[in-house]
Amino acid sequence: MDRTGIFAGSDPFALAQAWLTEAEASEPNDPNAIALATVDAQGLPNVRMVLLKEIETEGEGGGAFVFYTNYTSKKGQEIEASGKAAFVLHWKSLRRQIRVRGHVTREEGPQADAYFASRSLKSRIGAWASQQSQPLSSREALMAEAAKVGLTKGTNPPRPPFWGGFRIRPVEIEFWADGAFRLHDRFRWHREGVANDWTVTRLNP
Repeated sequence: MDRTGIFAGSDPFALAQAWLTEAEASEPNDPNAIALATVDAQGLPNVRMVLLKEIETEGEGGGAFVFYTNYTSKKGQEIEASGKAAFVLHWKSLRRQIRVRGHVTREEGPQADAYFASRSLKSRIGAWASQQSQPLSSREALMAEAAKVGLTKGTNPPRPPFWGGFRIRPVEIEFWADGAFRLHDRFRWHREGVANDWTVTRLNP
């Protein structure tokens, strides 16, 4: 298979990290922004932008993609119900994208604590103050709640029990790059389960 150049490699997680690293030098804003898709109890899809915080190249299942959020949010509830999610990374500057589908578990241990502690104080207070996805009477009410949290939690608030990470262990990863005359290059990495080996297939554009 003619998988050379930017598509070369035997580890899709290392390849994804290489593409993200390249995008960090050229993409003007949030090169790690992903469009995260979930479904509700009726099977109706939801999609929103979140920030990918880590690409793990080792560990159980050989690697994973990690992001953080409020577990009580709409996306958190939908992920908990289905145990599955999908996302796409798209970089206009590189004319490339990566699509991922897989199984999701929580990351709520020391790794989540360390990431939360690395966030700015205002972001940590905001995580405590916001009842994400729930109705809000006004922005003033949110700011008042943030001020209250700032007084009660102090200058080093701990990670809220309702906030943490999700780890997506993929069964499918697709690497896409723009081609002349819309004859794009697409390579799909697929496996039946996270313990299985990958099969790589070139796809029609």
